Amino acid sequence: MSIWEAVAVFVAGLGAGTINTIVGSGTLITFPVLLAVGLPPVTANVSNTLGLVPGSISGAIGYRRELAGQSRRLLRFAAGALIGGLAGAILLLALPSSAFKMIVPALIAVALVLVVVQPRLAAALRARRARNGTTARRDGGFALFAGLLLASVYGGYFGAAQGVIYLSLMGVLLSDDLQRINAIKNVLAAVVNGVAAVFFLFVADFDWTAVVLIAVGSALGGQIGAKVGRRLPPVALRAAIVVVGLLAIAQLLLK
Repeated sequence: MSIWEAVAVFVAGLGAGTINTIVGSGTLITFPVLLAVGLPPVTANVSNTLGLVPGSISGAIGYRRELAGQSRRLLRFAAGALIGGLAGAILLLALPSSAFKMIVPALIAVALVLVVVQPRLAAALRARRARNGTTARRDGGFALFAGLLLASVYGGYFGAAQGVIYLSLMGVLLSDDLQRINAIKNVLAAVVNGVAAVFFLFVADFDWTAVVLIAVGSALGGQIGAKVGRRLPPVALRAAIVVVGLLAIAQLLLK
């Protein structure tokens, strides 16, 4: 890896750590950069997963105040994230590389659709509850747990827009402040990345230069994201995620 490639990977890690803490989708920044510097898709993915662990932890620490009073809900969701993240990591290595190349663009596309439609869907469900005189369950019920479990399987497998999926599900099925939901999202991402990274350590090949560069960058980005997350307009974030996601899909399909 040349010096300029190393700088690009570090900057991608910084950006990923920042955007992961704010809303998610940081892998849409780091993964295309790792592909661009010559890493094979699966090696790029596992290196990215391990490198983003410090950023996930950093972001969760940055949002620790919003976690107050959510311990019961958090433990329940984290258990599903642990199981799902491990299952996704196993699937990544069990499926052939060709399947990985075909599946990931479709997964990113679905995630980007969720980014666009989530606000309208959440508003429609809130209006429906208002008409029926009902309220959302405090923990979202079985539907939310199952959805987060499946999202965690996806997160352990690839992780692009994983945080966006979490926010979409919890935003629709929980009646709570967005910042408190975002705090939960950061913890779940840390759990998924952590368990997948531990699994990959024993069974997969890493590019350790990329891991270190992303780890340092994402840890710094996690703190930046925690500070600016409450100030950045959601519309601007969604637009940026869609642009980066489309570029990632294009790169995967053309590579």
